[in-house]
Amino acid sequence: MNSPWSWVFACTLALSASGCAQTRARSAEPSERAPAVLSAARGANLLAGGANGQTAPQAAPAPVQAQQFQDGSACSIADLVERVRPTVVGVTTQREVDSPFTSGEFDDFWRRYFGGEPPPSFGGPSVERGLGSGFIIDARGLVMTNNHVIEGADVVRVRTADGTEFDAVVKGVDPPTDLALLQIQNLERELPAASLGDSDATRVGDCVVAIGDAFGLELTVTRGIISAKAREIGETPYDQFLQTDAAINPGNSGGPLFDLGGRVIGINTAIVATGQGIGFAVPINLVKSLLPQLESTGRVVRGFIGVSVQDLTPRLAEALGAQGDKGAVVASVERDGPAAKAGLQAGDVIVSLQGEPVEDAADLSRRIAQLKPGARARLEYLRRGERRNAELLLTERRDDSEAPRPEPEGGRSESEQRLGLSLQNVPAELQRELKIDGGALVASVEPSSRAGQAGLRRGDVVVEADRKPVKTPRDLANIAREVTDRPLLLRVAREDGTIFVAIPPEGRR
Repeated sequence: MNSPWSWVFACTLALSASGCAQTRARSAEPSERAPAVLSAARGANLLAGGANGQTAPQAAPAPVQAQQFQDGSACSIADLVERVRPTVVGVTTQREVDSPFTSGEFDDFWRRYFGGEPPPSFGGPSVERGLGSGFIIDARGLVMTNNHVIEGADVVRVRTADGTEFDAVVKGVDPPTDLALLQIQNLERELPAASLGDSDATRVGDCVVAIGDAFGLELTVTRGIISAKAREIGETPYDQFLQTDAAINPGNSGGPLFDLGGRVIGINTAIVATGQGIGFAVPINLVKSLLPQLESTGRVVRGFIGVSVQDLTPRLAEALGAQGDKGAVVASVERDGPAAKAGLQAGDVIVSLQGEPVEDAADLSRRIAQLKPGARARLEYLRRGERRNAELLLTERRDDSEAPRPEPEGGRSESEQRLGLSLQNVPAELQRELKIDGGALVASVEPSSRAGQAGLRRGDVVVEADRKPVKTPRDLANIAREVTDRPLLLRVAREDGTIFVAIPPEGRR
């Protein structure tokens, strides 16, 4: 995990067969995937449909007028809670897990130390139970929750606010955004459905209300404000969380975050394990954009242009001959991918997509994924300061395999000492895994050195320096010796892709 904080997708309460509680955590997995943001109108089409899949328009609920103190501050949201609480559900799961002992091993252990025959329930599989939250989005029994609430479950059940329990099946999941859509089974009546709001319209400081089964305490209500928007915490490829100080605890996962109009504006998903008053919710506009695919196909398909990208920093801009600080640097281009066929190269800086400016790498990735495979993407990019245009035919995004991190070792030349690192030859096996020919393997980096400050790290493989190929550590040392009055631009292969690193000249940091 890249973040120094400890993030917990902790809104799920997991209970073992013995009743011991634990929170579930999930680490970050670097990726260039971005959410497919479709129109909000399409997302709304499935909210109240009948058997024919058509929907009736929903009237926006009137904001609840909260009671107030004499100074004007709100002191009660009871009317709001009473109205929206029937749309919130508890989600319980069961899955069979293996005992740490085989049946024979445990039987032998029992007989040796306790005598007699062991209890029949010991030594075999046990049942692990989990508890999370969700909310009804359709009277037909569609329930939204987090993927990590139901992931790996053998049995999923939904408990409504009146205490009725239903079996449910998983209708669709999207692990990258941690979303899951459930379908209640054998439903004989319509259920009250939540109204979905507009997360883009929320502002920092707006009051919000969270409801969920916190620590197994059903329908717990907490309130607070929106503390920040579009928060990136390094946990998912699509970090655009709403941050809130409304108390979110294990068991809240998948539960709704309401505005004061009673509309769902987010799905409570993550907390900071070591902090208080810092929780995160998936924006409801992202949820609405993915619902049509989750309901119709059970999965989300995203566009892909076949590049890995990184942010344009002032140092990289200087080294690449680009102006400004906005854009996405192409770190690598997939062979025979859409970008390669359109002529893009590593080192190009993408500054516009579909005629709109690109802010950074994350912005480009998210917007590319809004376009479905088969769509055309119009790009404007810089190559050594020259503006160029390209049109790409998108393919479907797929997961990239990871190469294992090497354990390098090596000595230091004069150039390496000046840069603050040590290099060695790249083992043949690693070259095959990274699909490279030669290179210079970084064995160690001094944190306070120029290389360390530029972001180079142990295990990196330098494949280009100053736009010249690097086949051996000596190649890199020779090139570094010649480049002294400007940043040394390196192209570096890592287990999760290729990036550019610009090492400043001596005397500059």
